[in-house]
Amino acid sequence: MSGVLNERACLLTEQLLARAGELKVIPHALQNGAIVVDCGVETPAGLQAGLLLARICMADLCSIQLAPGELEGLSLPYLQVQTDHAVEACLLSQYAGWKIDVDKFFAMGSGPMRAAAEVEDLYRVLAFGESPTRTVGVLEANTLPGVDVVEKISKATGVDPKDIVLLVAPTSSIAGNIQVIARSVETAMHKLLECKFDVHRVQAGFGTAPLAPVAKDHLTGIGRTNDSILYGGSVTLWVTGDDESLQEIGPSIPSSSAACYGKPFLDVFAEADHDFYEIDPSFFSPAVIIFQNLDTGNVFQFGQMNTGLLKNSFGF
Repeated sequence: MSGVLNERACLLTEQLLARAGELKVIPHALQNGAIVVDCGVETPAGLQAGLLLARICMADLCSIQLAPGELEGLSLPYLQVQTDHAVEACLLSQYAGWKIDVDKFFAMGSGPMRAAAEVEDLYRVLAFGESPTRTVGVLEANTLPGVDVVEKISKATGVDPKDIVLLVAPTSSIAGNIQVIARSVETAMHKLLECKFDVHRVQAGFGTAPLAPVAKDHLTGIGRTNDSILYGGSVTLWVTGDDESLQEIGPSIPSSSAACYGKPFLDVFAEADHDFYEIDPSFFSPAVIIFQNLDTGNVFQFGQMNTGLLKNSFGF
C-alpha cells in the first residue's frame, strides 16, 4: 500500500515544525539527515504541542481537545479523543507496539512509522502495511535518540534517514503527558483485538480520561498516565452486528477484568521489572467501556471508575 497514514502524519508534522518556536519544541538535524524533535526532554513544550503530538500519533484521523472536569469535587482537565477511523488511527498508528532498544537508548515507539516497519504481529492480523517515501514516529523516552536509533528505524521501514522525523517526549512533560493519556480509545481497541473481536465492526470511538498532573520524574509519570486510563478512562464505541457478542465480550474489556486490577500502575510495573511488555496485556484498557449498537439501538456498559486510587496516584 502507499503511505496514507504516514503522509497524513508527515503533513501535520510539517505544521508542527513551522510553529516550533510558538509550540516550544526544538528540532535537531542529525548527521544522517533525520530530524529529531524535542517535545519535552530538554524544553518545556506545552499543551498545544501535546495535542499536536497526539494527533500526529493517530495520523491526524481524530479530534483531540481538553475539557473541564472534576475528580471527586476537585477541578481537573479531561482529555477527549474522538475518531471515525478507530482501526487505522488507534491500532495501525497510535498503539505503542514497537520497542525501540538500541544500546543504552530505550523508547516505546508509536505513530505511523510502525505501519512502514510491520514488525508487529498486529499488521499480519489486520493485513495492513505501508511503503511510504517518508515517515514520522513518536517516541516515549526521556533522552533524545542518535543516528544509531534512526538507522534501525530506517532499516525496518525502508525509508531513507533524511526522510525520517522522530518526535520525542517523556511522560514527565506536558506534551508527553497528553500524548499518553490520549490513548483511551486505543486501549479499548487493542483489548478488543486481543480478545479476537472483529475490530472492523467499530465505526467510531469517543474516549475521555483525566489529565494527570505532570510528574516530577519519568517513572512517576508512567504511573500517573497509565492510572488515568486504567482507573479513570471511559470509552464509547459505536459498533455494528449482534448484541450477543457484545454482552459476551463486554465483561472482559475493562481494566477491572485483569488479575492485577486495583493496584497503582507503578506497583504493577515494578513487579514486571519495569518492562511494559511483561505486564498482563489484559490490564491495558479503560476503566469503563460502552458499546452502542448501530444495528439494534441497544447500549451496553461494563466496568467502573476508581476515583480514590486516582486521587492518590495524582498526589491530591
